[in-house]
Amino acid sequence: MNCHEQLKTVAAMVAVNFAISVANVLIKMILDQGANHLVVITYRQSISTVFISAVAFFLERKSRPKLTFRILCHIFASALLGATLTQYFFLLGLKYTSATFSCAFINLVPAITFILALVFKLEKVNLGSKCGRAKVLGTFICICGALLLGLYRGMPLTNPAYPQAEIPGTSHAKTSISSHRTKSWATGSMVLTAASLTWSSWFLLQAGISKKYPCQYSSTAILSFFSATQAAILSSILDRDLSSWILKGKLEISSVIFAGIVGSGLCYGLMSWCVNKKGPVFTAAFTPFIQIFVAIFDFSILHEQIHLGSVLGSILVIAGLYILLWGKSKEEEDCVMKQSQVAEEDPECDMAPQVVPITGTQ
Repeated sequence: MNCHEQLKTVAAMVAVNFAISVANVLIKMILDQGANHLVVITYRQSISTVFISAVAFFLERKSRPKLTFRILCHIFASALLGATLTQYFFLLGLKYTSATFSCAFINLVPAITFILALVFKLEKVNLGSKCGRAKVLGTFICICGALLLGLYRGMPLTNPAYPQAEIPGTSHAKTSISSHRTKSWATGSMVLTAASLTWSSWFLLQAGISKKYPCQYSSTAILSFFSATQAAILSSILDRDLSSWILKGKLEISSVIFAGIVGSGLCYGLMSWCVNKKGPVFTAAFTPFIQIFVAIFDFSILHEQIHLGSVLGSILVIAGLYILLWGKSKEEEDCVMKQSQVAEEDPECDMAPQVVPITGTQ
């Protein structure tokens, strides 16, 4: 790949992560105004369905394989696990915490995916090699960072955007508010962990679907449709207030449209293009940009405080992520070299291990 193509892929990934960051901040704003999580997911996935379906029609209408009932069932499960439940838990955690804190958990997905792949024997680790030790060390550091994020907030590193004067007799009220925020932060940490687990599990399931039904745009369009239907049914069961389906104001309408078309549709297309060009490891390496962009928006627009625990935990998670991705990348390079060496002797030999694509972008 020449320098021009390299710059194009880098620019594409920076743009993708910037767009995802904007979508997360916008959704955080409308959730704080009382928007229903499942209603937001329903609208977002519906818009994504229309957009991706149009792309799939023009790009895959001649190469689309037969869609069997078994594949449909797998895509339905994939939609429930990777889109509906993941987004529900993530948006719930986004409401309880901050956008920066929530996005820090996105960086955990590659580490959790790696652990699950080991459990289900889809990934192998050779502790005698640098690659294997790097993957284990990176996973351990990511988990330590996640524990620090969830269990320790620490002192605030920024001043409140709108400080309030001290009023006599309000010390008890402030203590109550602080206790409520701490409880909400702990609840948010738990649901964000659940979101990371469901999304990581989705990668394992999606790896099998991609082999049986390789048309990624058509598969995503079906997945988005199933997810929108699932979210609508769950919302109808959990909240029967029909008024929650009415988007109030320009901010809610524009946020949902942006999240559906740009945050899901266009970003997925660009990520797929980058994966085809440079592979999943390259794509995952840009994940921390989401947290950087969101932190800037979080502080400047949402006026959220940044705490020491969030900074230290985020540093550990990002450091562990890059160590894990480095080990994964070196392992893939070694596999390619070994395959090229034995290709002339035994063309049918496939020495590459069965691995799950490890990425971490929401």
